[in-house]
Amino acid sequence: MKSLKLEGRLWVLQRNGELISDIDTDMIFHNQYLAITDIDKMGQYSFDNLEGFKDFAVHAKPGDMILAGDNFGSGSSRQQAVDCFISLGVRAVIARSYGAIYLRNAINSAFPVITMPGAEAASFSHLETVVLDMEKGQLGGFKTQPMSRVQMDIYSAGGLFEYAETLK
Repeated sequence: MKSLKLEGRLWVLQRNGELISDIDTDMIFHNQYLAITDIDKMGQYSFDNLEGFKDFAVHAKPGDMILAGDNFGSGSSRQQAVDCFISLGVRAVIARSYGAIYLRNAINSAFPVITMPGAEAASFSHLETVVLDMEKGQLGGFKTQPMSRVQMDIYSAGGLFEYAETLK
């Protein structure tokens, strides 16, 4: 079973002391790279279109996590916006809310997307090491929404298709 407790550096996506909201899929994985189909090559383009974080892929390390504001992953249904983080070894995204399609794509891919409605940039230091407890619903000493039972099951199985196999 995959661990429901993750530890890693936290990228606090902020401007002027506020978490960045409305980070759309084009900012996460620009449409100019959509011809890339090898997931191992997608990571190098993560946040390539997000002002202030264009060098994210160069500095990200496996185990890192991301903290953002409202409506993370809004826009198109591109799966690459999830896969680019998987490619880099990013372990989770924590945001106040998500675009509906991004949320579903991430859950189906067993990529943890954790909702933290009260998230504030001032509560965390950029690149500090934090512990995310997905079962209890905690990031450091702060409350998040715990994963739903189905989300946990899909995550533990390794993805939606793997989870479906357990239902047979």
